[in-house]
Amino acid sequence: MKFLIVGAGFSGAVLARQLAEALDCRIEVWDEREHIAGNCHTERDAATGVMVHRYGPHIFNTDSTEVWDYVRRFGEFRPFTNRVKAVTARGVFSLPINLLTINQFFGKAMGPEEAREFLRSQGDASIGEPSNFEEQALKMMGRDIYETFFKGYTIKQWGCDPKELPASVLKRLPVRFNYDDNYYDKPHQGIPAEGYTALMQNMLDHPRIEVRLGRRFEPAQLGGLAGVFDQVVFTGPIDAFFGHSEGRLGYRTVSFERIDTDVEDFQGNAVINYPELSVPWTRIHEHKHFAPWERHERTAVFREYSTETGLEDAPYYPKRLAPDKAILKRYRAMAEEHRCSVVAGRPGVSFLGRLATYRYLDMAPAIGEALDFARRLIDGVRGGQPLPVFPNEET
Repeated sequence: MKFLIVGAGFSGAVLARQLAEALDCRIEVWDEREHIAGNCHTERDAATGVMVHRYGPHIFNTDSTEVWDYVRRFGEFRPFTNRVKAVTARGVFSLPINLLTINQFFGKAMGPEEAREFLRSQGDASIGEPSNFEEQALKMMGRDIYETFFKGYTIKQWGCDPKELPASVLKRLPVRFNYDDNYYDKPHQGIPAEGYTALMQNMLDHPRIEVRLGRRFEPAQLGGLAGVFDQVVFTGPIDAFFGHSEGRLGYRTVSFERIDTDVEDFQGNAVINYPELSVPWTRIHEHKHFAPWERHERTAVFREYSTETGLEDAPYYPKRLAPDKAILKRYRAMAEEHRCSVVAGRPGVSFLGRLATYRYLDMAPAIGEALDFARRLIDGVRGGQPLPVFPNEET
């Protein structure tokens, strides 16, 4: 059996490796970029030697031992703790909101229970069940913290009023009543010592896998691929697969502006957020701090900007507003029609990953989903059953 996997990010690379190890098959992995690893691509900066995360920082974090053990098959991970800071009009504070942030922000010296009660008193008790991001924030932490740390940043990041976003977006962000300023609360955290691209190169290094870079897939090619591939797994944007026939799904994209500097250390931290609306960028990343085990005499620093995704922009964050979900439902129905390759006279098509399922997926959940999807594909091939169209995920 021969598979075509479109996209050489984590979803595509994990799936390719699993299929190659389990089945007597041939696999081609196509990517329109000139490198593997998708938005996780890392490379040495020519000017400084710093390992740069070209599409924004990626800190691996997971509570899945299966996923953690899996990625470490393909490269060494070094410990890294993401300690984010926020520059505001009232000073510099630690994120996520923790006991130190609360005490510094309000000029107090409270213990955990006292701070919990204090923050509860700041919340808007008139709000019952929050119906949007802003109501969730006001109920949870009060107006001062919300407007200082979240309102402006959310407007810049998502390009819309926080009232338009679901309450669940804020529920993903913790508030801690201790002095733990580790941005993530997962037991397994780290960054590949040689970068993500080297990790995925090892993952794709298998005699049954052929990688073709600079190779763009067009859905119109499907008819011509009959007899060449038995199954296509598409990890790109699902709306692009169908030629945006039902409308374009909403995404935010990001861009990066290099800060010209010759100093050894620009900001003393890997990530610093700028939640003030008066500052046009959302964050500044200093990439040498993502590899504290290395030493560099110069640094590489980038401002990050968030904008609406244009026709030529790479989609990053699915917005998933109500109109988007209605469009997605129609595309999913169309995707189901691609299940039967015999009748259609072309390869069957499956959809996997963040863009193809139109959900926000961090690296570890994407890998876990790809592992599960690979098991389902393998079982389907071995059992002669119809192959799955989508992963087991909630929409």
